Amino acid sequence: MALKLIHTADWHLGQTFFGYDREPEHDAFLTWLVNMIREQQTNVLLITGDIFDVANPSAASQHRFFRFLREAHSAHPALQILVTAGNHDSAARLEAPVPLMEELNTRIVGYIRRTPEGEIDFDSLLIPLLNGKGEQEGWCMAVPYLRQGDYPSPAEEETDSYIGGVSRMYQSLCKYAMGRKKPEEALIAVGHLHATGAEMSQNDRSERVIMGGLESVPVTAFPEQITYTALGHIHKAQRIGGRENVRYSGSPLPMSFSEINYLHQLIHIYIEKGQILSIEPQAIPVTVPLIRVPAKPLSPPEVLEALETLEERGDTPDFLWPYLEVQVLLTEPDPAFRHRVEEVLENKMARLTSIVPSYPQTEERERLSALSFEELQQIDPVDMLKHAFALKYGNELPEEIENMFKGVLQEVEL
Repeated sequence: MALKLIHTADWHLGQTFFGYDREPEHDAFLTWLVNMIREQQTNVLLITGDIFDVANPSAASQHRFFRFLREAHSAHPALQILVTAGNHDSAARLEAPVPLMEELNTRIVGYIRRTPEGEIDFDSLLIPLLNGKGEQEGWCMAVPYLRQGDYPSPAEEETDSYIGGVSRMYQSLCKYAMGRKKPEEALIAVGHLHATGAEMSQNDRSERVIMGGLESVPVTAFPEQITYTALGHIHKAQRIGGRENVRYSGSPLPMSFSEINYLHQLIHIYIEKGQILSIEPQAIPVTVPLIRVPAKPLSPPEVLEALETLEERGDTPDFLWPYLEVQVLLTEPDPAFRHRVEEVLENKMARLTSIVPSYPQTEERERLSALSFEELQQIDPVDMLKHAFALKYGNELPEEIENMFKGVLQEVEL
């Protein structure tokens, strides 16, 4: 009988988006996921880290997570839920309710345990996986986010690096698991890390390099004997190193406007007799869309005209209004522009997140950017202002601003 798994990660419960609460979006996703589990009669749900956005999540965020576990169990009591901690999570906080979670067929692994002899307790990281008949179909190597010292010590000839330590953890645990598993059982690995070659979303306010780029783990850290490797931390779904069975599921919600055309997803994995039958990404329904107006930067009057075409609010609840990013092309300072944008949006169905200015590229701009320090020292302050204005806006300094600046210079000289 096939083993049916769902791989998801990076929920970031409690996160805000440009100051806006995302609770309705998370509720919609979790409700959809419960229904998916019920319809598919999923055997195992893998949640590979960053369940919460911060290590000390709000009571509401914790309530949302535990309510999901209860509803998922009620929808499909045979479901196994395996949760591992990410770098945003508190391992101790995640593991605190472990005795209660056993009643919901949920296993949570927050940190690495050691034996009385000081060795890594591999048994605590190996979790049997059962199919719909309750028969064991495989094992899960439930590895949480690893911190310095969580992994096996290096041999005398090895360098004690983070990358080497993570690789030793997976290779040692895999070797241990291979000694326990039967030939026709699958071996699933989970991890929360930055894999070499992973593509990160631009301007993502939550995703960040964990250790200054020094933690980038190569795909070779995951032995070929592993049937499927479920990764978390990177918010863009992707396979790693050209291997179909080593994947990030990505986050269920968009984390930046660079994902405006991106389909967030979870991953279905079907396994039988230790072999993958299929790996099937499934798009997650969008609750609150991202919109960018205009599609490319235009002048302030053109931007305001484009905003006028947005849909009126009507009876739609404000928590369902799209997130709006405004792009504008500036050729001179316009301090009142944001106010005019907000006036236009007073009755529009949109939540303003940011106004992103762009400036024209000109030959003068390129020439001015190449001036040396000595050349800059010889420039008159008024000329310096003209140069700076032209460098930013690609336009001549307005006479009004020039006269105001000269007045300031006179006051300073006095």
